[in-house]
Amino acid sequence: MQALNLAATLVCLAAAFGVLNHFVLRLPSTIGLVVIALVTSLVLIGIDAVFPGFQIDDIVRAQVLEIDFAEALLQGMLGFLLFAGALHVDFDALRNQKWVVALMASIGVLISTAIVAVGFHWMTGIPFIIALVFGALISPTDPVAVLGLLKEVKVPKSLETKIAGESLFNDGVAFVVFLIVVAFAFGGSHDEPTGFLDAAELFVVEAGGGALLGGVAGWVVFQAMRRIDDYPLEVLLTLALVMGSYALATALHISGPIAVVVAGLLIGHTGVRDGMSATTREHVDAFWRLLDEILNAVLFLLIGLEVFALDLAERPILLGLAAIPLVVLARFAAVGLPITLLRLRRDFTTGALPIMTWGGLRGGISVALVLSLPDNEHKPLLLTVTYVVVIFSIIVQGLTMKRVVRHFLPDAGKSNS
Repeated sequence: MQALNLAATLVCLAAAFGVLNHFVLRLPSTIGLVVIALVTSLVLIGIDAVFPGFQIDDIVRAQVLEIDFAEALLQGMLGFLLFAGALHVDFDALRNQKWVVALMASIGVLISTAIVAVGFHWMTGIPFIIALVFGALISPTDPVAVLGLLKEVKVPKSLETKIAGESLFNDGVAFVVFLIVVAFAFGGSHDEPTGFLDAAELFVVEAGGGALLGGVAGWVVFQAMRRIDDYPLEVLLTLALVMGSYALATALHISGPIAVVVAGLLIGHTGVRDGMSATTREHVDAFWRLLDEILNAVLFLLIGLEVFALDLAERPILLGLAAIPLVVLARFAAVGLPITLLRLRRDFTTGALPIMTWGGLRGGISVALVLSLPDNEHKPLLLTVTYVVVIFSIIVQGLTMKRVVRHFLPDAGKSNS
């Protein structure tokens, strides 16, 4: 019953805040939820500071701390969100951008992790391995809000494909990198890597195994769907595909995020084209779009409420503000190097580098990863810094993305690069 009450509270808050945003703020829905939840949380904290006996923030803080944000996202919502995103990606367009996406989601993640680690180690003086953990957890991008904004501005299809495709695989790859770095930093696992070769082998097994599992599971479900014309059952099959492949990947110690992304791409392309009737396509599409919107609403609401879990001392907040340009710089390098290398053989949309740099929003995944760390003396600092970067990314970068696109693409839509 406690879980049911918690779920009911979150959904009701998301609905109420969504209505408030719709009529008052009129911001993009996900950004509006973050803003309202964050402001509400800060107001409660401020009231308690002025009236110590009020104690309502203590009550809310206790409820928020009971929510295992990392578990809820990494083992709950993430699989559904990634599958929904992959399901609606144009596979043919993604295949045309495969080298750009692959380089940014692999080498780009490593570049971002390294640059952030070096800079954060220099800024804070914490051990380099801990700074490397921060670099790994802050590198995944979460362009959900930005993709919503891009729908309001006509941009080349290829640019949207790059952002969507890179973010889907970026999340999966960064998650694997994070697990490897955490194993080096904190140990505690019987199969933890002991050197570079061990880490490389673990990366290949995690990422490759996840891709293989997603492909096999997606193919099995596709074969079933092509022999069935019953849309309720076929929607159920897609739901089972996500939950089953993610759970099996976790049990096999391979990448669940990569597994569901590959499965989603397969179903979204081959499954939709050859395995579904028009009625089934309509219902599968509507189901996953609706589920995606609901889960995103709850996720961004939780991000706003997580301020109650922070150390709001001056130093962590200042370090968080100082980390913002560092993370943006790392993103610029992570996008810039692959684009520079590939520019020798192909043309890119004008403004692709600044748009993809500013559009690389950090979100709930980074917050979940830092919360999943084992308790240690550096965790409170990492949590506060991560949260400051994420809030800036969602609100400031998210709200200014439209202007950035219009600045660099005044005649958007004319280029097909």
